[in-house]
Amino acid sequence: MSPLLRRPFGSHGEVHRITPADAGWRYVGFSLWRLRGGESAAGATGADEAILVMVEGKARISGAGRDWGVLGDRLDVFEKTPPHCLYLPDGSDWRAEADTDCVIAVCSAPGKGGHPARRIGPDGIALTQRGEGSNARFINNIAMEAEDWCDSLLVTEVFTPAGNWSSYPSHRHDEDDFPRITYLEETYYHRLNPKDGWAVQRVYTDDGSLDETMAVKDGEVVLVPRGHHPCGAPHGFELYYLNVMAGPRRAWRFVKAPEVEQLMK
Repeated sequence: MSPLLRRPFGSHGEVHRITPADAGWRYVGFSLWRLRGGESAAGATGADEAILVMVEGKARISGAGRDWGVLGDRLDVFEKTPPHCLYLPDGSDWRAEADTDCVIAVCSAPGKGGHPARRIGPDGIALTQRGEGSNARFINNIAMEAEDWCDSLLVTEVFTPAGNWSSYPSHRHDEDDFPRITYLEETYYHRLNPKDGWAVQRVYTDDGSLDETMAVKDGEVVLVPRGHHPCGAPHGFELYYLNVMAGPRRAWRFVKAPEVEQLMK
């Protein structure tokens, strides 16, 4: 199995925990909780800021010294409705008590203490199309560059119809040379509809020093430390992924793969 492909280490409770030290990089952290109704989870952000994303289900969440009430309203991520999320600055504790079975993603990156805790969505998040034809996919932007209320994190959801490509044409963001390109580490948390489906993700560099092609199943995470990273959803399988990006500069600038430059003109 590719070292970039992370399978859940369980089916209940905390099922993913990816830290910068574990991933071999400096910025992005990602964990995932699967809770049954009535169960709880808790954590502390430490030196990181975090965005808690209600991927599925409903939970009462407290964090940064405040009760935020019940967050979440989609019971299946493929409803494609805007997510309910919570931003927490570094130095925050949080706790979630599940009202229903739920899936909670915790996206983290270094914080600077510059922003207060806040709810994110569903208001202000709208499903928008990117690309055309077999390259069309649909985006819920949670915290991209236009949002200025966090220090490091860039977070978005992507829905790719069956038979389509996504994160394509191939591109990379693995150099710190703004404004031409920015260095951003990235995780992909994948879901498939139906659940027994699969998708493909390739992570590769121009010189071939990294070239991994992975068959990705429901609930798995792919690490993108560098290189291009397109995804493909076979006919019959709809693909969702939650992207988390972070680096030394909170900006998304990328360079196209040489073989696809003509597709982006």
